[in-house]
Amino acid sequence: MIARPRAVAPRNGPRPVGPYSPAIVSGDLVFVSGQVGRDPSTGGLVGDTIEAQTRQALQNIVVLLREAGCDVGDVVKATAFIARAEYFEGFNRIYREFFREPFPARSTVVTAFVSEECLVEIEVIARCRG
Repeated sequence: MIARPRAVAPRNGPRPVGPYSPAIVSGDLVFVSGQVGRDPSTGGLVGDTIEAQTRQALQNIVVLLREAGCDVGDVVKATAFIARAEYFEGFNRIYREFFREPFPARSTVVTAFVSEECLVEIEVIARCRG
């Protein structure tokens, strides 16, 4: 029998702001919903720079992956959304602090967000080692 997907929502992790799970484990895959630079303890965005918000979004992802039994080395695909093309360099600087070679496959899209204060959103897929 195949196990049903299970939600991952650690107490000290990011809280969803809508009807979705922060992460879902299905078999050996973990799907982390898009994370923004929101501090889980306050619910507010951290800073007003791409670097600060990218760092917090990635820290939120780390918390979710750990709760699921993975780490960033297990990430196979990342999708990033940034508010402006000129943020790409700053985003990449912080991204490199979290990921090492071989880097996950990645797409980066410039897009508008519902909130003008939000500068980045990142989602990942990880394959956990059993």
